[in-house]
Amino acid sequence: MSFERFIAMRYLFARRKQAFISVISLISIVGVAIGVASLIVVLGVMNGMSTDLRDKILGVNAHLLVGSVDSSIEEYRTLVDTALKVKGVTGVMPFVYSEVMLSTRHGVKGVVLRGIDPADAAQVLTLDKDMVEGQLADLAGGYGPAGGPPGIVVGKELAQRLGVRRGSLLNILTPSGMTTAAGFKPKIQTVRVVAVFKTGMYEYDSSLAYVSISSAQNLLGFKSDSVSGLELKVDDVDHADEIGLALKEEIGGFPLYVRNWKEMNENLYAALALEKLAISIILVMIVLVGSFSIVTTLVMLVMEKTRDIAILMSMGATRKSIRAIFMLQGVIIGMAGTAAGFALGLTLCFLLKRFQFITLPKGIYSLDYLPVLLEWPDLVAIGVSALVLCFLATVYPARQASRLTPVEALRYE
Repeated sequence: MSFERFIAMRYLFARRKQAFISVISLISIVGVAIGVASLIVVLGVMNGMSTDLRDKILGVNAHLLVGSVDSSIEEYRTLVDTALKVKGVTGVMPFVYSEVMLSTRHGVKGVVLRGIDPADAAQVLTLDKDMVEGQLADLAGGYGPAGGPPGIVVGKELAQRLGVRRGSLLNILTPSGMTTAAGFKPKIQTVRVVAVFKTGMYEYDSSLAYVSISSAQNLLGFKSDSVSGLELKVDDVDHADEIGLALKEEIGGFPLYVRNWKEMNENLYAALALEKLAISIILVMIVLVGSFSIVTTLVMLVMEKTRDIAILMSMGATRKSIRAIFMLQGVIIGMAGTAAGFALGLTLCFLLKRFQFITLPKGIYSLDYLPVLLEWPDLVAIGVSALVLCFLATVYPARQASRLTPVEALRYE
C-alpha cells in the first residue's frame, strides 16, 4: 500500500474525536449510492416501457412499408420477389387498406380495414400472439357454416363497442359503391367475426379490423393482382432505415416509396427520448448533491488535519503527495457510493422484474406492471458519470490542502 493511500484510509475512517468525519463520509457514500440507484432503476423502467411500446407497435405494423402515390400497386408479386432478395429482409406481406364503417344493432364505428394473407402475416406481424378468441389463421378457412359470410378479425375494444364476439355477424359499409338515380349507394357486406385480438394499445384495439386479402379486394374494388402496399420485416429493427434505403434502390423510385417504422412513429419516440433525457438530468442532480457532500467532507477534514498536514510536509511529503491523499479520499468515497448504488439499483430492478410488485391501473397504460430493461451503455454511462463527478468534487479541497505552508500551519499550535 502506498504512503498516500495509507494516510487517506486513516483519515477517511477516523476514530475517537474525529469520528464525526467518518459519519459525514458515510453520508456522502449514501448520497452517491441513492443517486446512482435511482438512475439505474428509472432508466431501466423507461427502457422497458419504450421497448414494450415498440414491440406492441411492431406487432401490428411492420418494420418497413412500401407504398405508391397511386391508389394501388399493380402486379405486386414481382415486387414481393424483388423485396425478398434485399439483404436484411426476412418477410413480406402484401396488404389492402381502406377506412370503412362497421355496424351492428348496437352501434356504428369507423375503422381501418386491412386485407392480409394469414400465412404472410405470420412472417411479418406478431398479431397471432395477441389473440384472445380464435386464431388469425381462421381468416383463410373461415369460421361457421361452410359457404357463409367471409371472416373478420377485430380488436377487443372494438368488439365491446359493437357488442360482438367470435361467431357474431356485422356489416361493413365500404366507400366502393355505385351511383344510382337516388344518389351514391355504398357497398354493404355481411361478415362473421372469426377472432378477437388485444394488443394492449387502445388505438389499435378500438380501430383496427382484418379480413382476408381476397375479401378486401372484392369489397374495395381492387383487382386480384393489385394491393395497397407491402409490409416487410427485417432482421434488425434498429437498422431498418438502412435496409429501407437498399430496398428503395432495388425497387426504383416514383411512384413507389419506402418508409420505416421510425419515420412513421417519429413524434412518439422523440417525446419518449426527450422525457428520458429530462428525467436523467434530474436524477444526475441527485448524484451531484452527493458529490457536493464529498466537498464538505474533505474541507472539514483539511481544517481538522491542518497540523497533521504541516507535520507531513515538514517530514518531506511533497505538495503532490498531499494533494493525492485528499483526492484519493474523494475517489474512495465515490467508488464506494457508486458500487453500493449499483448493488441497490440492480437488486431493485431484479425484484421489479421478477415479482412485479408495482402494478399500473388497467385501461390507462399498455401494460399492468412496470417493465425493466437494463442496457450496458446506460450502466456504463451512469458509473462513469458518478465517478467523474466525485473526482471533480475532490479538486478544490485537495488543492487547498496542498497549498498549506508548514510554518503558518504550526505557528499557533
